[in-house]
Amino acid sequence: MESLVIWGGALLIALAIFLSYSLRFRGRERRVTERRREAAAVGADRPVAQHPIIDPLGCIGCGACVDACPEGEVLGLEAGRAVLVNGLKCVGHGRCAEACPVEGLKVGLGDIGDRDDIPRQDEFQETNLPGVFVAGELSGYALIRNAVAQGERVVERIAERGRSGDPDMLDLVIVGAGPAGLSAGLAAKRAGLAFAMIEREDVGGTILQYPRKKLVLTQPVAIPLYGALEREEFSKEELIEIWNDAAARFELPVERGRELDGMDPIEGGYRVRAGSMRWDASHVILALGRRGTPRRLEVPGERSEKVFYKLLDAASFRGERVLVVGGGDSAVEAAMGLARQEGTEVTLSYRREQLVRIKRRNAERLAPLIESGAIAARFGSEVRRIDDSRVLLETPAGEESLSNDRVFVFAGGIPPFGLLGEIGIEFGGSP
Repeated sequence: MESLVIWGGALLIALAIFLSYSLRFRGRERRVTERRREAAAVGADRPVAQHPIIDPLGCIGCGACVDACPEGEVLGLEAGRAVLVNGLKCVGHGRCAEACPVEGLKVGLGDIGDRDDIPRQDEFQETNLPGVFVAGELSGYALIRNAVAQGERVVERIAERGRSGDPDMLDLVIVGAGPAGLSAGLAAKRAGLAFAMIEREDVGGTILQYPRKKLVLTQPVAIPLYGALEREEFSKEELIEIWNDAAARFELPVERGRELDGMDPIEGGYRVRAGSMRWDASHVILALGRRGTPRRLEVPGERSEKVFYKLLDAASFRGERVLVVGGGDSAVEAAMGLARQEGTEVTLSYRREQLVRIKRRNAERLAPLIESGAIAARFGSEVRRIDDSRVLLETPAGEESLSNDRVFVFAGGIPPFGLLGEIGIEFGGSP
């Protein structure tokens, strides 16, 4: 009898543990399902860059990938397997794939056959134009580590084909001097190739547009010739210093202030045009990024001198009334940087009802600033007019007129797809 009581007690304890676990498990699954629906409702379920691609047959539902993701809300567990929740928040760390014990997922682009924003490319990132490659953001892959790896890998592929042999023909022209272009230049220097580099602004590429002291996540990465960057975070200024040091130390032939105008096929390669300059080369690497020119709001008053499309020094706007427009990381980081300046009044305007694309760490830092009133959030709002001392917003509650000294617009950029199409580059959705 006593043994039956003991067994009965043990069974009850086991049932209680099972029921408790089952309820928690079902609760987590419900929250994941709700988050997936919310993401789908605002289009956040459709990633624009690399993202986890889950093998439904290989996944064992252990949740290691969910726990490993530093961004949060990218992955979840549903019906006993991993699912993509918010693809826009993935920045391609790849830690989910590293953590999976059964190789049940990988990080990639998936099928780009119907994507009209990613150039057609083979496994070596060569486009439909023989000898013309893409690297960095233009290839669809974000993250500095990926850009560095791609630039190096593409040059290694070109070097395998051998030198041009024509004294009047370069082996390579690299368009862009951001992380991908600089990595390609260093790899080309190491391989002994004859090459040129053109950059419309300066060394650093897109990083130059970041606010001052912005922390950039790189993950440990090895830069050709230069060596390893062991830390996971660097400030914008530190990275720019590293890139400039590498370019100077290894004498990279960077032509600054040269914007790509076009490219014409010639015998044995291509003629690259940038203003009055011409380069003939057997290969070309397009590492010019995706940002292009800043996207405008196209509202009255936007041409005013009080409107900016990047923030370089938040302290310069201390004590002013500032409106930040946008819902991505750049907008949020600018708003937070401005809000920390004494006497600066910051309003964040975003056309959607919630922020769906920002990194987890930015969401965690933004929330208390909104709660404390340091940043006045106007979600679901759009700018209608910009005047000398005011800005008119259309909000869910009606029109709102804000006293204003400066407007910062972070509405993304217009990618250089038109120019690439003229060159002859085909995209995933091309016929």
